[in-house]
This record gives sequence, C-alpha cells and structure tokens, in this order.
Amino acid sequence: MKFSKIIILFLLLLSSLFANQHKKLAYIVSDTTIPFWKIMSKGIKEKAVEFGYEIDIYNSNNLKKNELENMALALDKKIDGLIISPINSSTASTLLEIANMNKIPTIVADIGSDSQNYLSFISSDNKKGAYELGKILSKYMKSLSWNKEGTVGIIAIPQKRLNGKDRTIGFIQALEEDNIKVSGMYQQVDFSYEETYNYSKKLIDENKNLRAIWLQGSDKYKGALDAIKKANKQNEIALICFDAEPEFLEMIQNGNLVGSAMQQPYIIGQEAVVTLNNFFNNKYVEKEQKMGILAISKDNIDDKLKIIKLNVLGIKPDEK
Repeated sequence: MKFSKIIILFLLLLSSLFANQHKKLAYIVSDTTIPFWKIMSKGIKEKAVEFGYEIDIYNSNNLKKNELENMALALDKKIDGLIISPINSSTASTLLEIANMNKIPTIVADIGSDSQNYLSFISSDNKKGAYELGKILSKYMKSLSWNKEGTVGIIAIPQKRLNGKDRTIGFIQALEEDNIKVSGMYQQVDFSYEETYNYSKKLIDENKNLRAIWLQGSDKYKGALDAIKKANKQNEIALICFDAEPEFLEMIQNGNLVGSAMQQPYIIGQEAVVTLNNFFNNKYVEKEQKMGILAISKDNIDDKLKIIKLNVLGIKPDEK
C-alpha cells in the first residue's frame, strides 16, 4: 500500500514538472553588472530550473530604451509569467501596463512601482534595514566622540525609487534620534566609480566636520575609499554601505568598513519564482512581501556569516 502511494506521488511530481516545462518565464532586470542583481538573477534561475520552467534573463543595462526592447523580446517568446526589477518605479508602471494588456502575471522584485497592478511586490524592508544601519553608525560615532559635532554625508541611489526613499528616511531617522546631522546628499546617476569618487570628494571638501560617508549601494565603494584616502582622512572619516560585496566580510572584520545593511537578493529571487509557481497552481499569493535586511557590523558578523554567504552573496556551501 505504501509502495503504491509512493508511485502515485512520484507520477504526480513528474506530471507537475512536465507541465512546468511548457511554461516560460522572463526576468527583466535593470543592470546585471551590479552584483545585487546578478545574485538575484542566480536565485531566480536556480529556482526556475528546480520547478522545471524555462527562463530567460534580460539585462537592460540601466537604459529605459533597452528595458522596453527587452519587454518586447519577452512577449515574442510567449511567456507565461514575468519578473521585473525595473530601472525605477516609473518605468515599472509602463512594464506592468504592457504585461496586464497581455494578461501576464508579473512579480516586481525590489525597486518598487508607481502602479500596484502587479501580482506581488517582493522587496527588502529598506526603511527598517537603513534605520538599523544608522544605529550601527551612531554607536560607532559615539564610541569615538564624533557624534557631538561630526556630520554624515550620503551618496544615495535615485530617490525616484521607492527603495531609495525608504533607505533615506530610515537612516536619517536613526541619526536624528541621536542628534547626528546629515551635511549633504548626492544622488547617483550612472553608478560609476568616477561618480562615487567625485561625490565623495565634494562631501569631504564641502563639510569640514564630515565624519562618515554613507553609500546607499556597494559595488563602487572603492571610489569613496579612494576619495577619503586622497584627502588623507582615513582616520577621520568612516565609510558605511548598503548591500554587500564578498570583500565586505573581511573589511568589516578588520574595521575598514563600519558596517553594511545587507539585503538578501538570492532569497528574493527564489521567492519571486515560488510566488509565480503558487499562482500557476491556484495557491494564495501575498500582494506585498517584505524580506528582512541584515544590519551587519563587527559585533555580529561572525554569527551571521553562514546566512550572509548564501542569502546575500548567493554562495552555496559547495561553492568557493
């Protein structure tokens, strides 16, 4: 009897996988040269393969024209489901309008959208994560008595993005609670090393009491560090970031980076596919899903190392 049940379950599983193989998914992402999106793409692809879906990933290189062309390419493939990580909340609305016209269920994976015409919006809790990161910086500045007159400069991701707004609100709230002032903020446009370096230099030159720079991203952190070094203020100005790079693990441990609010892109990507799979199988789907952010400093990095490597960096135990 038990054996026959196992056979039935096995056949049902095969039937499900076979059905899934006829379904096609597409992921339209803003820019896979940014590690965060590359890791999310990995999570999406691996979970799609696990479920037996075909998956194509379209990189928009942070250009609106490319994003629309990618949407057209995806439609040509007769996709059954769509995941988008749009360039900004405004372009998300355009993609969602096109998807809905074609009756394609769509998941917004981070960034946000000016329209709520999606199946589900999966995001990081940016406001809470930024708040907790602000508290890490506040504690650090207090330990050095920098909080009395010292200020913080911000190099922000575009504030047209919902996630950018939430990060700024949460972080500033944390600093204000400890009477630490923000002395300036510049918004990134091309996310280049040169842009990050130049904005960091401006913050340093314009604010004599600058004690920290908060970079609302991660991959161009060297631009900020080089500007601090060029000004010969390595011992006077700290760097704190959002998101993570593999080298951040060592940098936080040795004190070269105060901390980082680490999103979990690998898990967000996997959850996006799980959500579409639930929809296809007539299961309940949450309209809004928020994933936790790991606020990491020297105090807790050792305890969080295992989860950081998989959920944040997409490194499995059997991978180097």
